[in-house]
This record gives sequence, structure tokens and C-alpha cells, in this order.
Amino acid sequence: MTLPQLAKLALETYIKEGKMILPPPGLPERFLQEKRGTFVTLERKGQLRGCIGTYLPTKENIALEVISNAIAAGTKDWRFGPVKEEELPFLSYTVYILQKPERVFSLKELDPKRYGIIVKSGFKTGLLLPELEGVDTIEKQIAIACQKAGIDPALEEIEIWKFKVEKFQ
Repeated sequence: MTLPQLAKLALETYIKEGKMILPPPGLPERFLQEKRGTFVTLERKGQLRGCIGTYLPTKENIALEVISNAIAAGTKDWRFGPVKEEELPFLSYTVYILQKPERVFSLKELDPKRYGIIVKSGFKTGLLLPELEGVDTIEKQIAIACQKAGIDPALEEIEIWKFKVEKFQ
């Protein structure tokens, strides 16, 4: 079973039965042993339908992190209402496993095609995954991440962190 298949099974079981699944047999061992942050993105007809994740691990392993984030992406993304059962056949799933974030001290260290970013100011945090369509400059990547966090970079001092991802479609 692939990580997108796991995300699909988790969300479909939750929507149809109200249950959270456990990792099924047959997953690669590393997904049961490693702890990492993950993001799950749902799309319908090429349009974003939900995206939620964790940049640091909150669960015992990658599989549990994906299960939790798949359910959250389908039911708790504030930009969209919860996924309805009749939508399930039309969803596609992308799963990202995040590497540990590294602090950035110069914008020269960034590349929106290679790295995702986390911006922080006080208690506010915004995250943007790498390789997003239309995000082709460092400045645009930072601006969008700040906007997501409600940070005004002209008025607030920000910290920037970068991370790489493994992407599974």
C-alpha cells in the first residue's frame, strides 16, 4: 500500500464509518518506524480541496501521522467545508513527508522549487510546501507563507526555516 492509498483509506473510512483506522499490514517498515511531519493534500478535478499537516511529528510513526492528517485535511481545513461522502470517488491524494526544518539566515539559501518554508513571528506560523504551481520566486513564497500566518513582514520580524520533502502521488 502506498501513502496516498493509506490517506484515501483513512479519510473514506472516517467519512463513511466515523472510525479512525490503524496502519494496515503491508506498509513499508520505515513508515511504521520513522517519526516525521507529514502533509496530506486533497484535490478534486485539479482544484485544492483540503491540505493539512504537521511539520514536526506528533504521532508514533509516519503511517499514523498520515492517517491523522488525511482525516484533518478532509474534515478540518477551514478554507473548505468537510468532504461529503459523494465527493470521495473524485478526490486525489498527495502525501508529503517532511525533513526536519533548518533555520535560514540568508535568502540565498532558499529555492521554492527545492525547499518548503516556515515563517514565524511570535506565536504566528505559516508554512508553504515546495514546488507549488505559480510560486516561482523566493519573495512570492515568503509573502504567501506570511499571508497564511497573518504576519505583516513590513511590521513584524520573522524567522524563516526551510525543509525538503518526499512527495508521494
